[in-house]
Amino acid sequence: MNSPTPVPPQRPSWSLLGSEPIRAAIEFVSYQFSCHSAPAQGDGHAVILFPGLGSDGTPLIPLRNHCRALGYHAVDWGRGFNRGPSGSVDAWLDELSDHVDDLIGDRHQSASLVGWSLGGLYARELGKRLSSRVRQVITIGTPFNGAANHTNVGWLYNLLNGSALAPDGDLMSRLRTPPPVPTTSIYSRTDGVVAWQSCVHARTARQVEDVEVSGSHIGMGWNSAVLAVVADRLRQKRGKWRPYVDSIAPSSKLPAKG
Repeated sequence: MNSPTPVPPQRPSWSLLGSEPIRAAIEFVSYQFSCHSAPAQGDGHAVILFPGLGSDGTPLIPLRNHCRALGYHAVDWGRGFNRGPSGSVDAWLDELSDHVDDLIGDRHQSASLVGWSLGGLYARELGKRLSSRVRQVITIGTPFNGAANHTNVGWLYNLLNGSALAPDGDLMSRLRTPPPVPTTSIYSRTDGVVAWQSCVHARTARQVEDVEVSGSHIGMGWNSAVLAVVADRLRQKRGKWRPYVDSIAPSSKLPAKG
């Protein structure tokens, strides 16, 4: 799917942010009333999930269960609460890279990395460090193409990490650069936490795409449209990546209950 025309990122409005809990709750009720177990069709490869800032694997449970039901070996990152990088960013990412390499296990295996919000930045950077072991990267509401003031959660990072979220220009440029593996960014124009414009790529690149869904930021982990896109992307064979087309998504959408 082609990226929308680039628009300068703007921090989401307070009204969008304030409605996040209600919208996420509605999405969760919708998820609960749908049949969120799809027929197993996966090849069993590892899917590693990275949580957003200030959360652990708990909000990822619906997404993890969805991936497992599809037939993948889905696990969360296993590092508890995501408080953001501490100390040297590169040293922290190197340590995380070693940890994820161990999670993937068998040297002949490869994994898909799926990151929500800040966790998506980790997935993208690890997709660069572990490119030979990563078959694709999927980010969900991840602001890789913006700045700290394009989100409504800078205060939370400061609270958890004890320092300001102020990446330098070189780091921001690096974050904008996609991994050398198939990369999908899922975003919503009604995201109340991060500017949707910061979740889309500035230019088209090979095997890189932006897919728009409708929903809140907090509820993306159980949003039915997000789950359908993730299922469709995971189903692709390694080396045979094709851009996401919504018209082919029904085969990966959640089946009707009963």
